[in-house]
Amino acid sequence: MSYFSPSIEKLIESFESLPSIGNKTAIRLAFHILNSSEEETNNFIKSIQDAKKNLKFCSKCYNISDTDPCEICANSSRDQTKICVVEDVKDVVAIEKIHEYKGLYHVLHGSISPMDGIGPDDIKIKELLARLMEREIKEVILATNPKVEGEATAMYISKLIKPMGIKTTRLAHGIPVGGDLEYTDEFTLGKAFEGRTEL
Repeated sequence: MSYFSPSIEKLIESFESLPSIGNKTAIRLAFHILNSSEEETNNFIKSIQDAKKNLKFCSKCYNISDTDPCEICANSSRDQTKICVVEDVKDVVAIEKIHEYKGLYHVLHGSISPMDGIGPDDIKIKELLARLMEREIKEVILATNPKVEGEATAMYISKLIKPMGIKTTRLAHGIPVGGDLEYTDEFTLGKAFEGRTEL
């Protein structure tokens, strides 16, 4: 039995359908919207509508952008000889925040996962290979997630790129700074050994 009116219940359910939003948070968000002024509510609705209407996929890297090509692809000062391959648009944001990488990106929009029925043709691998054939790329950095699916995707892509003679690298994965070995899982510890560097 619901304690809320049907309209409030529908609003709560809408918030609950968002990732990582539980019932308590959904109720809090619903009442925040209900207690907001009409102008604030209209601005919130408009921002969602504008994002849905204006955002598009970059035809080069498949990042989400207001423009095509996106700002990164259109920036001639970036290193045009490097492409960093990521699974998701949020990964581009994470890498950009560290201000270390100055090359281009390619967003796969997923990873190979036979258990979920996702094969190589379901993500943007063909588009990546087409980019590599049409321009002078010296390095492809595989920055897929350090999970089974991400590792499988990186291995699959590296095998396709190898005959092209393009240098292929993988982001090092290992123990976080400040982490204790005894609390580190086997997969992370194994990757730390694989990614060790000479001092």
